[in-house]
Amino acid sequence: MSPARRTAGRSLLVATLAVLSLVASAAVALALGSVDVPLSRVLAVLVRRLGGDGGGVTVLEDQLVWQLRLPRVLGAVAVGAVLALCGAVLQSLTRNDLADPFLLGVSSGATVGAVTVMVLGIGVGGLVASTAVSTAAFAGALAALAVVLLIAAAGGRGLSPHRTVLAGVAVAYLCSAYTSVVVIMHGEGDAARRVLSWTLGSLAGLRWESTLVLLAAAAVALVWFSAYAERLDAFTFGEVSALSLGVPVTATRWVLMVATALVTATTVAYAGVIGFVGLVVPHLVRPLVGHRHVAVLPASAWGGAVLLVWADTAARSLVDRQEVPIGALTALLGVPVLIWLMARRPRT
Repeated sequence: MSPARRTAGRSLLVATLAVLSLVASAAVALALGSVDVPLSRVLAVLVRRLGGDGGGVTVLEDQLVWQLRLPRVLGAVAVGAVLALCGAVLQSLTRNDLADPFLLGVSSGATVGAVTVMVLGIGVGGLVASTAVSTAAFAGALAALAVVLLIAAAGGRGLSPHRTVLAGVAVAYLCSAYTSVVVIMHGEGDAARRVLSWTLGSLAGLRWESTLVLLAAAAVALVWFSAYAERLDAFTFGEVSALSLGVPVTATRWVLMVATALVTATTVAYAGVIGFVGLVVPHLVRPLVGHRHVAVLPASAWGGAVLLVWADTAARSLVDRQEVPIGALTALLGVPVLIWLMARRPRT
């Protein structure tokens, strides 16, 4: 067998195993929860909903599996994939191992929007409360992104990684100050608890409408970023090297930074702030697939999806009649992994 065929066969095998592991994770997630559903009944619900013979599916089983858990599991797949993809892209663009999807102040801006609605009640209008919060969070994320990019590009100096990171930090602190003042001065009742819960992330509110939006965002992100895989490889060696290879550095950086911020803002609007997925997952997959982004990007999407499916399953299963914030779980998982990765890496 030729080396090319051997490589293609190995790639196909790895891709098949990745898909099977994700499907298996999703199946287990559909079965587990405050009320467990046997895998055979999960399959029966899915068969019935897809037009087959469900074998006497009960109303409770249908509501649990199809109406509540499946949108949530698919939402976890989409959110995890988007966060990990954005982390991989930004780590390459900025050549910063600590870069994550919230680098451009997206999470802080989204929190400002969410807090403005939850605490002050501004802009709710005729929208349902949850929809108003999601809309305000998305608008706040985009506003923060615009401010960060304006600051970073001020003076016609282009969009350098260092200026962008500093601008993101400055805007994040400003948004944090606003959030603290509003909650302390105007928060009533359980306002602080609701804000804290939102900032730690949750997939509990996902339904089919929001899940379909998230799946579309994940698909667009994977296709879009994969089209830039070779340019991202060039960025790995620095801006000068990328320029020497004919890469339009400024245009590429603008397009990818705005794109990562937009899809991240979409996930934050529906799921809140879920940290450490975009930071840790790209570091986990690179030793497995190498550093070429044609492999790193899909591997990161897979890793983020599997991680968030299991984290969300744990979040709604560990404590009876109560949900653990998923952002807290990803941090508890992510910090030890990050420390382990740092310990394994040779000193520079």
